[in-house]
Amino acid sequence: MKPSRERGPATTAVSPSRAAAASILLRTLRDDAYASPLLAAESLDALAPEDRRLVQELVLGVLRWRGELDYVVNVTTGRPAEKLDAPVRIALWLGLYQLRHLERIPQHAAVNESVELVKQSSAWRGAGLVNAALRAETRQRTLAPDDRVKQPANRLAIELSHPKWMIEKWIERFGMDEARAMASANNQPPPVAFRINTLRAPSVARVLEDLAENGVYVRESEFARGAYVVTEGHLTPATRSIRDGWIYVQDEASQLVASLVDAQAGESILDIGAAPGGKTTALAAAMGNSGRIVAVDVHPSRLATLVATSGRLAVRNVTPLAADASAGLPFDARGVFDRVLVDAPCSGTGTLRRNPEIKWRLTLPDLGRFAVLQGALLDTAAARVRPGGRLVYSTCSIEVEEGEDVVRAFLERHGDFTLAGPSAPAVMRTDSGFVRTYPHVHGADGFFAAVLERAPG
Repeated sequence: MKPSRERGPATTAVSPSRAAAASILLRTLRDDAYASPLLAAESLDALAPEDRRLVQELVLGVLRWRGELDYVVNVTTGRPAEKLDAPVRIALWLGLYQLRHLERIPQHAAVNESVELVKQSSAWRGAGLVNAALRAETRQRTLAPDDRVKQPANRLAIELSHPKWMIEKWIERFGMDEARAMASANNQPPPVAFRINTLRAPSVARVLEDLAENGVYVRESEFARGAYVVTEGHLTPATRSIRDGWIYVQDEASQLVASLVDAQAGESILDIGAAPGGKTTALAAAMGNSGRIVAVDVHPSRLATLVATSGRLAVRNVTPLAADASAGLPFDARGVFDRVLVDAPCSGTGTLRRNPEIKWRLTLPDLGRFAVLQGALLDTAAARVRPGGRLVYSTCSIEVEEGEDVVRAFLERHGDFTLAGPSAPAVMRTDSGFVRTYPHVHGADGFFAAVLERAPG
C-alpha cells in the first residue's frame, strides 16, 4: 500500500508477501486492475518462491472469498464493508482470509501483520478497528451467513461468495444443487495445464524429462489432444521448458477450442480476438508454421504480448493487426479465409477460478451488452469465410446469452451457414450440437464453442 506522509507508529515490519498482496488488492479495488498480470509482474521476481506462492494464495483467495469476507466485516465491525477506507477493508480481508481459510498461518501473524498494514497506510487511524475485529474472530469464528439471512439464494451467495444475481440465475437454470457445485468449484484453485510446443520442443520425452528434473510431474489430458495437466510440483518462469518455449501454459478447454478450428498446413486463417495468443500460437503449431494467420485484436498492448509470445514459441506465420472487428476490418478479403476463429470478449463466468475479481464487477445487463458485441464480431467474420470454409465461435462464458442465443441469432441472419458436428469428446457436446465445458464437471475452465460451416459456392 502507498504510505501516507502522516502515519501512526509502526512497530513491526510487514512481510514482503503480505505487503505485495495488499498492494495488488488495492490495485484491483481502486483501479479495476486484473490480478493475474500483477501476480506475474517482474517486481515479484525478487521474492523467494514460497513467498511468491503466498502472495498468489492471499490475492486469489481474498478475491474468491470477498463476498463471505465482506459479510464477516459487516458483522464484526458493525459497519458496511464498502464504506470503509480501502486500506482498512483490504487489511481486514487479508486477516480474515488467513484466519478462516489458511490453517497453516499462525493467528498472531494474521492479526498483527494486518494491523501493521493499516498503520503504514493513509488510513492508519483504522488500526484499532482492524485489531478489534480480527481478535474477535480469533475468539469465536463468525458464522457466514448467520440466522439473519433467510432467503436460500442469498444464503448460498454469502456462503460460497458469489453475487446474489449470479447465484439466482444459476439456480433458475441448473437447480440449487448444480448451482452450489458450480460456485464451489469456482472457489478452488484451477489445475495447471499446458501444451507442448512442437515448433521448439526437442521431443515430448525430453520435455517431460526436463519437468521431472524440476520436480514437476504431469498426466495427459482426458479430452484435449496433446494437453498435459500438472499433478505435482510448480511451474515457474525459470523452468527451462517455459523459458525456452518448449511448453505453453494453457487451460485444457482453451486448447480444445483451438483444436476445433482444425487448422491445416498451408491454409489462410483469420483469428479475431486473438490476444494474448494462446489459441493463435496453437493454430500456428498445428500448421507447422506454414500458411498465414491474421491475428486481430482491438487492444494494441495485448497484441504486443501476442507478438512476444510468438517470438518465444518460434511462431513465424502470424500477422498481428490492431482493429475493432465489431466495426469491420481495414481490408476487404471477403470469402478468402479457409477458417476463421472468433474468440469473443465475454463475461468470463467460465474463468472465475482464475479471475475471481470478475464476479464482483460483472452485472446482469453486461451479458446483453456482450451479446451485441459478439453478434457484430460474428457478422464481420462471416463475410471473410470462403465458401465451404469453417467458422468457430467461442467464449469463456457459461451463460446461454453469450453462447447458444448468439449463435442461433447468427444462423437466422446468415442462411448460408450451418451448425457442424464438433470433433470434441461426447461428454462435452450438448444435445443441440454445441460444445460446453464446466469447471465442476470437467475440471477445466467453462467454455462455449460452436463449429459453423459455410455452404460451398
